Amino acid sequence: MLQRFYPDAYVDSAYGIDFEKLYAEGYRGIIFDIDNTLVPHGAPADSRSMELFRRLKGLGYGCLLLSNNKEPRVKSFSDAVGAEYIFKAGKPAAKNYRKGMERLGTKEKDTLFVGDQLFTDIWGAKKAGIRTILVKPIHPKEEIQIVLKRYLERIVLYFYARRRH
Repeated sequence: MLQRFYPDAYVDSAYGIDFEKLYAEGYRGIIFDIDNTLVPHGAPADSRSMELFRRLKGLGYGCLLLSNNKEPRVKSFSDAVGAEYIFKAGKPAAKNYRKGMERLGTKEKDTLFVGDQLFTDIWGAKKAGIRTILVKPIHPKEEIQIVLKRYLERIVLYFYARRRH
C-alpha cells in the first residue's frame, strides 16, 4: 500500500542529480516543484537555481515548474530561471503533470519529476506515470500543514529504506 508513495530515487539535493547521465538514458523533460526543492519555501530564484536551469537547457532538456502556489510566486521564479510553469497545479492530481508533459513535448517514458514532498509531488507524478526523484527539503521552516505531512512521510520513508536494503 505504501509503495504508491515510494519515489524511484531519493537524493540529498536537486543540485546533486546526474542530469547528464539521465539525458544519456533518454530523458528530455524535467518537471520541478519549487519550494524546498530548488530554494527555501517562498525564496526567490537564486544564482544556483538559475545556473541549474542554464545547464539543463544547454544539455537539451525542456523544463517546467509545477507548483500548487499562486501565479505571482510561480511566475516570478519561472521568469528568473527561464522555464515554463503551471501554478495552482492541484498536486497530487495527475492532470497538470500530463499538461506539463504536453507543453514540454515529452511522454511518460522521457520525463522526470523532481520534488520534496511524497504525498503531493511524488504521488502525483507516479499517478501520471513519470519517473520520480525525491529530494530532501532544503530548509526546515515550513507551513504547518507541511510540517504535519512530514511526520507521515517519515513513516513511509522508513519502510522505503527497509525495502531498499
